[in-house]
Amino acid sequence: MVMDEDLVGEAEGHVPPELNLGTILVIEDDPRLQKVLRRIFTEANYTVLVAGDGQVGLDLFRSEKPLAVVLDLVLPRIGGRELCPMFKNLSSETPVVVLSAISEVVDKVLLLELGADDYVTKPFSPRELTARVQAAIRRQRKPPAKTVYRFGECEIDFKSMTARRAGEPLVLTAHESKLLKFFTDNVDRVLTREVLLNEVWGYNSYPTTRTVDNQILKLRQKLEADPANPRHLLTIYGAGYKFVP
Repeated sequence: MVMDEDLVGEAEGHVPPELNLGTILVIEDDPRLQKVLRRIFTEANYTVLVAGDGQVGLDLFRSEKPLAVVLDLVLPRIGGRELCPMFKNLSSETPVVVLSAISEVVDKVLLLELGADDYVTKPFSPRELTARVQAAIRRQRKPPAKTVYRFGECEIDFKSMTARRAGEPLVLTAHESKLLKFFTDNVDRVLTREVLLNEVWGYNSYPTTRTVDNQILKLRQKLEADPANPRHLLTIYGAGYKFVP
């Protein structure tokens, strides 16, 4: 790991390995905002590296190969406008989300032309920023589309939103189908209630974590042979849920 006096440490708090979603590189020279961003992404189960200037950010990008970058535009040594195309030349698949006070349309268009995957203007909503970074990561991953998924006695066709268990037809609501699709895209990964709320319900909705529990209970009743002792939609106590085919 590159160490420099301008680098503001790693994430506050510890993200357990089984919950860690990857490393986010934050390049921001405002110490107060560094702390805010570090906390936001740590609470979302990411490891966070923070660089206080463009050169340190570039060095960390090369050495640490982050999952995504949150980039300020006005930075010491190397500015964000110069960094963005550098990052894309080094790793075109790594999402770069610009965080800037600039709000004029012409500047937003320029940022996208430079290779930024998205932008969030200051002041910002932590929930929106997290959602936009996660959406940029999903777009870059572009997993191969799989419309029919089979596990246990179940066969789910996500395209037609039809399902069968042991040959008998099931009725899934649109939201149940969306939640199940997210589980099947993240096999064997422990998913917290907060991750599920953000990824499935979205940052524009504000349900409670109890909403997640109720929805999973309904899925178990439809998909599990013994809902009281599930084999596929497992509760990981103190952490969240995990899908096992």
